[in-house]
Amino acid sequence: MKRHLISATDLSHDDAVLILDTAEEMGRIADRPIKKLPTLRGRTVVNLFFEDSTRTRISFEAAAKRLSADVINFSAKGSSVSKGESLKDTALTLQAMGADAVVIRHHDSGAPHRLATSGWIGGSVVNAGDGTHEHPTQALLDAYTIRRRLAASGAACTDLAGRRITIVGDILHSRVARSNVQLLHTLGAEVTVVAPPTLVPIGVEHWPCAVSYDLDAVLPKSDAVMMLRVQRERMNAAYFPTEREYARRYGLDGDRMGRMPGHAVVMHPGPMNRGMEITAEVADSPRCTAVEQVTNGVSVRMAVLYLLLGGAEPAATKETHE
Repeated sequence: MKRHLISATDLSHDDAVLILDTAEEMGRIADRPIKKLPTLRGRTVVNLFFEDSTRTRISFEAAAKRLSADVINFSAKGSSVSKGESLKDTALTLQAMGADAVVIRHHDSGAPHRLATSGWIGGSVVNAGDGTHEHPTQALLDAYTIRRRLAASGAACTDLAGRRITIVGDILHSRVARSNVQLLHTLGAEVTVVAPPTLVPIGVEHWPCAVSYDLDAVLPKSDAVMMLRVQRERMNAAYFPTEREYARRYGLDGDRMGRMPGHAVVMHPGPMNRGMEITAEVADSPRCTAVEQVTNGVSVRMAVLYLLLGGAEPAATKETHE
């Protein structure tokens, strides 16, 4: 593992499998009466969020606390940032407080990279989502969820070699899609993105994936279908005629879910626009992993923080030494 996790491209195949395997160990802790390891006792993790988020911030906070780290939550709203303080000055303040890791979510693409390479802080930097760029821990928890579901269906797998994953929706604005395409490809999966032509990014032909504009054509051969939220807050133009038209062509309903293979799962990073990219029938079905992904997110983020800050030996071994 490198010192920082900024992009899914930072991870080799072995790095990604190591994180997923470590997350399996971390997941077992959730079944214990005391859901804690002493691994990061005395370390400080700062959640530095310049953008609103519920799932991601709480997930990182829970992960750090289960590893016995001290957690500082820093929200840009109501802070010195809202008074004009720069990212550099904020970083220097965190460095002065002795932050061992900074988990940053920022509305500008590239902000976590700037923080990691500037020399402003000495700790590890974890990208919790930057602009429309990347969200690597979301991709890791998605891969972890797919791997667990496929293993539950009887398929032995350490990675996702040969699996067919379809990502549907607002690819243009989605950092989740960018990170997932890279990571799933690294793990050996065949990825197809499906979207209206207006929501497909320029340069997508250089991504390690196929592109389709026909959802119905790819559903029967998909092992997992990941529905993306239509990000109205990032849109400043009419990317499709109406919401009803989008739902008709690119939304996942019960009829479309029925065309998927029996073992295939439906995924969504949340929050969901029910009735738009996904119907309530699909969202509430046993094949939808949305709630499971939230649970798995804590295990995966525990694994990331552990490997960045705690060392390379297995978590279970570390625990027995304590």
